[in-house]
Amino acid sequence: MLRVDLLRTELMMHLQTLSTAALLLSAAVFVGCDKPNAPLAIEPTPALAATVVDDTNLYGTCEFGDGGSGKTYMGREIAEVMGHFGVGWLERPEREREDRTDLLIDAMDLKSTDAVADIGAGSGYFTMRISPLVSEGVVYATDIQPEMLDIIRERSLEENALNVMPILGTIEHCGLEANSVDVVLFVDAYHEFSHPREMMRSIVTALKSDGRVILVEFRAEDPGVLIKERHKMTQAQARLEMEAVGLEFVENNSVLPQQHILVFRKAAASATRQ
Repeated sequence: MLRVDLLRTELMMHLQTLSTAALLLSAAVFVGCDKPNAPLAIEPTPALAATVVDDTNLYGTCEFGDGGSGKTYMGREIAEVMGHFGVGWLERPEREREDRTDLLIDAMDLKSTDAVADIGAGSGYFTMRISPLVSEGVVYATDIQPEMLDIIRERSLEENALNVMPILGTIEHCGLEANSVDVVLFVDAYHEFSHPREMMRSIVTALKSDGRVILVEFRAEDPGVLIKERHKMTQAQARLEMEAVGLEFVENNSVLPQQHILVFRKAAASATRQ
């Protein structure tokens, strides 16, 4: 336990340093953005959806919105990485009560043999809760921060979660092998991906033929959800981006108090649509 506490302390200091650097970089980019016609972040429209058929001009720049990075993807401003929250925020005691994470786990409808990928696993909050539900399967805990994966390794040993496999990914690839997972879970992570197109292509490849993607995001349609605007997503925008990489919309489970549970499946023709 001492080792985990030390890692968490070191990670908090590391994230604070990264946050400061990110703020300085953002300020520098903003000063250098002198083009008056820089595109602004907008809601998806039928016209935009109809014209986006390949990777050409999918990414752009914009004025900084509330919690935004200044980079756009398919009409949405990508959110800044909220690294300064750190492990303490991910593991806060009130999280289950506020976000009803227990209902989310139930809604995943997992089988004991499932291979589940927790993308952007962080400190392993969901990884460790999923592990006992897939006792004959595996949980791939993926993250781009080695420090987070160190914490997950320590936790899996402490809790005897032998089916947890930490995976180091990159900003463009989830790190998973092709046709290796039944269920992919994102919880409040996708909107921060700096390269969502590339990341999602790798995830579609990693999905088995009947695999599911479960995308959990705070509801941008609800003004009562008190989260920075760029850290929320509408169902329409989520569908636009998921369908663009060959996923089919299944349902929006509205059981959570503040978040969408958007379920997608791998489309039969996804290989030709990527």
